[in-house]
Amino acid sequence: MGPTLLSCVLLLLWLSSARADVLVQPDFDASKFSGLWYVVSMVSDCKVFLGKKDHLLMSTRDIKASAGGNLSVHMEFPREDGCNQVDAEYLRVGSQGHFQVPALGYLDVRVVDTDYSSFAVVYIYKELEGALSTMVQLYRVHRGPRSAPGRTQEASPQVLEAFQNFYPTVGLSADMVAMLPKSDVCFPGDRDAS
Repeated sequence: MGPTLLSCVLLLLWLSSARADVLVQPDFDASKFSGLWYVVSMVSDCKVFLGKKDHLLMSTRDIKASAGGNLSVHMEFPREDGCNQVDAEYLRVGSQGHFQVPALGYLDVRVVDTDYSSFAVVYIYKELEGALSTMVQLYRVHRGPRSAPGRTQEASPQVLEAFQNFYPTVGLSADMVAMLPKSDVCFPGDRDAS
């Protein structure tokens, strides 16, 4: 085996073992996780993300628990030309809170930490344009008719600390972080609340 091939094999083995160390929220409950979430911050080593991170806006995930521990997820992304909408099935693999999303190239998705009432930290290992990358997203619960009173889109210092403590453990750094500003282009929960 040549040195280049050996290096690639060793890298893949290291990546597999690194992902195996990413834990899932203990006793994850998909029904409690259901609801409308804002993606308020992301960090990734994806070249496409890094090229666009300063122009990204807050997006949403409307999550519904479905059969067998799967999640049905409706996503809305504000763009200059309007609101881009995507529906995807997060297919449970192994333990509760561990998913794959083949339609989006998400090879490994894990709900790492959540209190169900205000925040979630979600780990994603994906393939985009033939390249593998790692992403961590910080979710905040939407304040609206389907949420408890007092929830906000803003991340508290404690929530930001949990996010900032986690992403370096998967090899990501602070210069890869995007704090996502809110846009008025598309937020389905805001329409529901009006």
